[in-house]
Amino acid sequence: MPKRIIFTGGSGKAGRHVMPYLLERGYEVLNLDLKPLDHPGVNTIQVDLTDAGQVFNALSMHFDFDGLTTGSGPAPVDAVVHFAAIPRILIKPDNATFTENVASTYNVIEAAMKLGVRKVVIASSETTYGVCFAEGDKDFAQFPLEEDYDVDPMDSYGLSKVCNEKTARAFAMRFGADIYALRIGNVIEPHEYERFPGFIANPASRKRNAWSYIDARDLGQIVDLCIKKDGLGFEVFNAVNDEITATEPTAQFLAKWAPNTPIARELDTFEAPISNRKIREVLGFSEAHNWRQYVKLD
Repeated sequence: MPKRIIFTGGSGKAGRHVMPYLLERGYEVLNLDLKPLDHPGVNTIQVDLTDAGQVFNALSMHFDFDGLTTGSGPAPVDAVVHFAAIPRILIKPDNATFTENVASTYNVIEAAMKLGVRKVVIASSETTYGVCFAEGDKDFAQFPLEEDYDVDPMDSYGLSKVCNEKTARAFAMRFGADIYALRIGNVIEPHEYERFPGFIANPASRKRNAWSYIDARDLGQIVDLCIKKDGLGFEVFNAVNDEITATEPTAQFLAKWAPNTPIARELDTFEAPISNRKIREVLGFSEAHNWRQYVKLD
C-alpha cells in the first residue's frame, strides 16, 4: 500500500513543487491549505490551522471520494508534512505572524501525535540563524552554519520557527516519535534561476541568505528522505543545496564578503555557507539541481 501523507501548505511556493515530487514516487497526498492546488491527484481541504478542532478533523478525514468505497472509515495516516505558515515578516502584523505560526504548528503536531501518527516533518527556516530579517547589518557568528548553531533571530518570523523547533522536540520526546525540522534555505523555483546573474554581480544582496539556496525540487527529495528515514527522534536538518551562489571558492569569497565572521572548520571548495553536510551524511541527500546547470555567466 502507498504511504498516505497529509501535507499542510501544499499550495505555497515550496509545497507546489514538493507535493508533485511525492506523488511521482507513489505517495497518496492530501493538501491542507486555505487555497486549492490545481494539480491532478491532489484534493485540498480548506483548513484554518490555528483552530485545533479543524486540524484534528482534517487529519482524520478521507483523502477523497474514493475513500468512501471502503466502508471502513478514513485510513490511517503515515506521515504529516507541515509547511503551512505566514511565510515571512511584513505580510501581517508581527504579533499575528508569531502567534499564527506557533499555534498552527502546535495544533498540527499535537493532532498528529494524538491520532497515532509517528512521523512529522516541519518547515523551519534559515531565518533562525538570525541574519535574514535582522535589524541593520548583522554578521553571522561563524561559518559554516550547521545545525548546532546557537540560533538567535530578532524578528517575529524567525522567532516563531525557533519556538516550533522546541515544540517539535517536546512532542517527539513525549510520544517517542520522529519529528524532523527542516531549516529551509531561500527557495528557488525553476524559473527563478534567471535571477542568479544578479546574485553573482551583487554579492552583498545575498548576505541575508548566507549565499545559499534550495531548489524547490530538491526540497522534495529531502522531504521524501525524511519520510523514509525512521528512528531518529527529533532532528534538525539544514535543507539547502550543495554550493555557494558565487563563482569564487567559498573560503576566498567569505574572506572578502564576510571578513568579520570566523571560519569554524575547513570548507569544501564551493560549499554553501549554510552547510548541508548533515542531510547528505544522515539522509543520503544528493542534489539534482545545482544552480550552475541553469545559469549562464559571461
